[in-house]
Amino acid sequence: MKKIKKIKMLIGYYKPSVIVTYLGIISGVIGITFGLSGKTIQALICLIISGICDAFDGKIARACTRTKEEKEFGIQIDSLADTVSFVVLPTIIFYGMGLTKIYHIIIYTAYILAGVIRLAYFNVKANESKEEKLAFYSGLPVTSSAIIFPVFYILKFFLSAPQFSTIYTMIMAFTALLFVLNFKLKKPDSFWAYIFLVGGIVLVYILYRFGFGI
Repeated sequence: MKKIKKIKMLIGYYKPSVIVTYLGIISGVIGITFGLSGKTIQALICLIISGICDAFDGKIARACTRTKEEKEFGIQIDSLADTVSFVVLPTIIFYGMGLTKIYHIIIYTAYILAGVIRLAYFNVKANESKEEKLAFYSGLPVTSSAIIFPVFYILKFFLSAPQFSTIYTMIMAFTALLFVLNFKLKKPDSFWAYIFLVGGIVLVYILYRFGFGI
């Protein structure tokens, strides 16, 4: 008797191996809505949460039993999640802060372009060289935005508005350059995921403490 292939109601995969990645995307989208509303601190907190999800989704995925197709899906969905949370979200945060002049738009365009180029390049190189993938990054990972922008936002509480706007804009431009600059960066081991978790919690507290005076 011919075996009847089971048809899934939904395409894609919804196992524990990708759930944390999905949570990171959800946090990124919520952050975008906050950013569009000018709620910068809430948007930055969502950026940090997405960063924490990214730090642990790989560990969780590797702990799960996956088919070859599920592994490939995980690679692709991870890059798409990074695009939403660490490329699009930061530009929305900046735009929501009122940084909307022509040169800001040019920098946002450069940042997004550099981010997607870096993600595509990383995927190509990861397929070519599994050993290098495990040891080094080429250029600055886009996920670093989950650390860079929340940390430097703290300057807002100590600088005048014009000074802060200038420095923060320059940081985005420099970060975009680092995305595509050809240098090797040693990939951190799993211990750093827990360091980022603790640091992320501290950052969330600082942002709320200074931003809302609690």
